[in-house]
Amino acid sequence: MKVAVVGTGYVGLVTGTCLADYGNDVFCVDVMKDKIENLKKGIIPIFEPGLEEMVLENYNAGRLRFTTDIKEALYKSDICFIAVGTPMGEDGSADLQYVLAVAKSIGKCMNHHTYVVDKSTVPVGTAKKVRETIQAELDERKSDLTFDVISNPEFLKEGTAVEDCSRPDRIVIGTDNKDAEKVMRELYLPLVKDKEAFICMDIASAEMTKYTANAMLATKISFMNEISNICEKVGADVNKVRLGIGSDHRIGFSFIYPGCGYGGSCFPKDVQALIKTSSDFGYETRILNAVEAVNAEQKMVIVNKIVERFGEDLTGMTFGVWGLAFKPKTDDMRMAPAITIINEITKRGAKVKAYDPKAETEARECYLRDNDSVEYCESKYSTLIDSDAMILVTEWKEFRAPDFYEIRERLKNPIIFDGRNQYDEERLTEMGFEYYQIGVRRE
Repeated sequence: MKVAVVGTGYVGLVTGTCLADYGNDVFCVDVMKDKIENLKKGIIPIFEPGLEEMVLENYNAGRLRFTTDIKEALYKSDICFIAVGTPMGEDGSADLQYVLAVAKSIGKCMNHHTYVVDKSTVPVGTAKKVRETIQAELDERKSDLTFDVISNPEFLKEGTAVEDCSRPDRIVIGTDNKDAEKVMRELYLPLVKDKEAFICMDIASAEMTKYTANAMLATKISFMNEISNICEKVGADVNKVRLGIGSDHRIGFSFIYPGCGYGGSCFPKDVQALIKTSSDFGYETRILNAVEAVNAEQKMVIVNKIVERFGEDLTGMTFGVWGLAFKPKTDDMRMAPAITIINEITKRGAKVKAYDPKAETEARECYLRDNDSVEYCESKYSTLIDSDAMILVTEWKEFRAPDFYEIRERLKNPIIFDGRNQYDEERLTEMGFEYYQIGVRRE
């Protein structure tokens, strides 16, 4: 099939590349000329395992093309995905300016019936706005061209996005047109063999599904973090509690790991957008408000433990920080707990020596660029030289089984603050470490 994907960010580039990999002819469109030229050269703007190789393979095969010309892409495509960003506005709402700008361009440039697919994460009612915007442009042209607007939310996880897109556990389609449903079934048939995994519904329900999924996962994280805080107060061990409840098949182990809060491009933005949408309709989201509040406080838990151990004034102290990205297998630092932790301890006078396998550039150039108290290191162990303590923030694979003798040798003091509860407390205690976890009271 012939497909245009407008937006070459995380969702657009992965979606376009995976569709091309299954034999479709795909145009990826972006207004940023430098990004398009770099993509043609094989320079990928994001880190995602397996993506670079797949882009190069399909680009060289001629199935994947990159352009700034949306008219060319629309003329040669029957399906057009809108996959641009929907950043969080000051009031928590999803900013739809880029989505509607694409819709306007579609209305101006389309020359045959087009299936317009909302792939961006958008609030309920966006498909209607997209339809109205396209129709207004067609009316301006005095054109009788027809089109369909379809909701097709993405469920990609950073770090496994290529796998998620190529082998999705479900495809959600929102449409009020049987022909549109048929076209989307044909497009996704190579990716979804199980008919039950192709779920068709009305547009509003499809738009709501994405927000509900992310809000549910965020709720599980904040719930478990709240339980961890209770455990610490009453003297229980949240790691043992997690095992006790996770073995119940009704609960399971997914998203019940205590930690220093969630971040990224999805959970914070989508929870806030759902809160704002609900408020616009006169409903107060008491649970989601609590989810957000718990998460904000959770990013301070490690900071509070450091202050409790060393005092409010950290002047003259240095901390080795392992991990900057909000999760492993990505360079994404949007709303990452590391930002809060590093800024809070440096605000109190500390220096930070940080290492992350992929996110250093993001930290240097964007998220921590104004923090002169951060030094970036080439390896995890080099962060520990002359450091007063180590802080684990992101659970990268290479951090899971470190050489604790090496850590003890390099640190001034054998002290670890673990924001992801990765290590064996009994072993570290036997080795003479002071080990601080989430949800475990240290006697």
